[in-house]
Amino acid sequence: MTAKHSQTRVLGSSTLTTAVLTTALLVTNTAIAATETTNTNTKFPDELAPDARVLSELNAGSQNANVVEHSSDSTVVYPAAFFQQYSPVSVNDMIDRIPGVSIEGGGNGRGLGSGGNLLINGQRMAGKDNSPRAQLTRIAAREVDRIEIIRGNSTEFDVRNASQIVNVVLNEATSRNSISTEISSDRHSDGTIDPGASVSASGSNNAFNYLFNIMADPRYNHNQRQEYGYSPDMRLRDSTEEHSIRDETAYQASMNLGYRFGNEKFQLNALGRDSSHETDVTRAITDYNTGIPSLRRENENIDNIHYNWEIGGEYEHTFADGSRNVVVFVANDQNRDNVRERFLVNANSGTSETKSLFIESNQRTRERIVRNTYNRQLSPAQDIQLGLERAQTILDSSLFIGANSSTGNRSSRYGDLVPVLSATNPGSTVQEMRYEGFAVHNWTLNDRMSLESTVVYETSEISQSGIVNKTRSFDFVRPKFDYRFDITSSVQLRASVERAVSQLSFANFTASANNSDQDKTSNAGNPDLVQEKATNYELNLEYRLPNDAGIMSSRFVYREIEDVIGRIDVSSNPNAPESAAGNIGDGVRYGVYLDASTRLGFLGLPDAMLTTSLNVFDSVITDPFLGIERRFNGRGNTRIGFRHDLPALNLNYGFTYSVDFNGGQKNIDIDTIERYSSEPNLSFFISKVAFDDITFRFESMNTLNSTFCRERLRYAGTTAANNLREIENSCNNSGQKLALKVRTTF
Repeated sequence: MTAKHSQTRVLGSSTLTTAVLTTALLVTNTAIAATETTNTNTKFPDELAPDARVLSELNAGSQNANVVEHSSDSTVVYPAAFFQQYSPVSVNDMIDRIPGVSIEGGGNGRGLGSGGNLLINGQRMAGKDNSPRAQLTRIAAREVDRIEIIRGNSTEFDVRNASQIVNVVLNEATSRNSISTEISSDRHSDGTIDPGASVSASGSNNAFNYLFNIMADPRYNHNQRQEYGYSPDMRLRDSTEEHSIRDETAYQASMNLGYRFGNEKFQLNALGRDSSHETDVTRAITDYNTGIPSLRRENENIDNIHYNWEIGGEYEHTFADGSRNVVVFVANDQNRDNVRERFLVNANSGTSETKSLFIESNQRTRERIVRNTYNRQLSPAQDIQLGLERAQTILDSSLFIGANSSTGNRSSRYGDLVPVLSATNPGSTVQEMRYEGFAVHNWTLNDRMSLESTVVYETSEISQSGIVNKTRSFDFVRPKFDYRFDITSSVQLRASVERAVSQLSFANFTASANNSDQDKTSNAGNPDLVQEKATNYELNLEYRLPNDAGIMSSRFVYREIEDVIGRIDVSSNPNAPESAAGNIGDGVRYGVYLDASTRLGFLGLPDAMLTTSLNVFDSVITDPFLGIERRFNGRGNTRIGFRHDLPALNLNYGFTYSVDFNGGQKNIDIDTIERYSSEPNLSFFISKVAFDDITFRFESMNTLNSTFCRERLRYAGTTAANNLREIENSCNNSGQKLALKVRTTF
């Protein structure tokens, strides 16, 4: 699908005279807004063919290889010729050369939803577990005809809620095929070498197209943690040195098939993944309470059985009047089973071990989703989309905890230890049946303004069986209004207001394993948890610099949230405080997100790009334990990225530097208060194309060996009693990781 071009301007690459002029340009362009018009009602004709003028220029061989086309309907088109000078291997390599573009995932939560911002040939991927970025890595650059950045509204789109949509249009050749391969090797700070590989085959034969991929993804990690425990008067009580080694390689196979004839389109996607692995933990604890330091050693073995599969399909029919009906289905199944065993090392022998803890946590999640949408144009200025989605989600979970106790009967089901019955969940099933009906109306108010109105009606029933047997029903109406105004062809204003409802995590309904606090083995469940409801207000101003020199955007967000999910008191025994996920009241979040991405032509570096972002936000809610106002999310972050291409040398390099704003946020629980901080993070890369289109890429991650730290205050009784018992300061990091990747396409 391609956006209609009522007028096309072909621009060559040029440089800005100075970066300071951008502000003046914004003011000038705004002032002459009345003289420029754009059409925000983007339409997609049936045939996937570029504008005739574009074809003639490309076939004739444009004098400028850096051709970029700006259409006057809020769509920016990058033909494949634009990227040739950079010798891209995959679509990802092409996306990285476009300023201000990021690929968003859309598969979070239950059901298909309408998130994400990626289309391939105008179609959304019929699946949830396929990462959009990973998908683009598997498509060879030679398969691409053009990339469209769509900034307007239309019910033709199968994705929504995005400031811009990325549409990758593949070549329409009668027959094409390519094979892309990548081999990699990661070197970790402990000297471990972790190899990986990926092979993809893609192509088409008349109306049939395909993409197959198999990969081995290296995910080894060696995390080191140092923790110190202090008494309230800051006397050192103990120290812990911990090494956690995750030996993991994820194996995945996937396929994407498409077939088109006449007015019919079919798409079938499938994926299977096995990321089962073992994690070994060694822990040395030094106790200083007795005057003479004493050492205690612990070992943990964690067996992780993780695998999942997914299959999805789409059928689309276009009627004679241009209206479309699309049916999408997705079915998936995910298993996450973990067995964790802790052993105390005998101090005398140094080798014999005594098992002290057994935790088995099992979770199986299944989804069955079907969605039908009907799109119709009502008039030249209006179109509508009607849809219905049915989604069934099932979670089966169990939890078995055993401890080395002198009382009670040992059981083989609990690792030959004594069952901790208060924390055990022998088996629970949570099921949701959800129906969602929706209508989307897009109205082009005039040549420069559009208004999209959405109303969603959601009804669901959540039933729980096992230790707790309970059934609850929910009904929500979720309206949204999205207004877009093209002040000029370069400046766009977007404003939206939306009623949103979160989706619940079924894992919070029942007891689950606690893997973040060594003093706690489980988290209590809360079968009465309800969804967060929010009214969201957003205002966005985007300015595209002339000659594709970059993009600047600002986004202001304000959210009024009801039934915020946090921690609540569920203690059954006053002497044993216990908390669970629960609704803690109403709160607000607000913030500003500033992004700028610009080519550095004004510095004499037309093939260099600088990307920066500054995100500052805040929130406030009344804490249920202390009765004080506090934040319930972070304070913000900043990021700077640089990329420089040297086409004459077939070489490019760059870096990314990011910083989180620390302080000001507390995670308050019934008997602990936690604060977190992290150090700046730096990664860089250098890539070279050599030896007949073979790309060598070297990467460095966590170059500064950054650490993540936590301060935890433990209280005797509850935090409200303010009887501080212990202070824990811990920091951990995984060290620098170096990677070498070799890629090519046949």
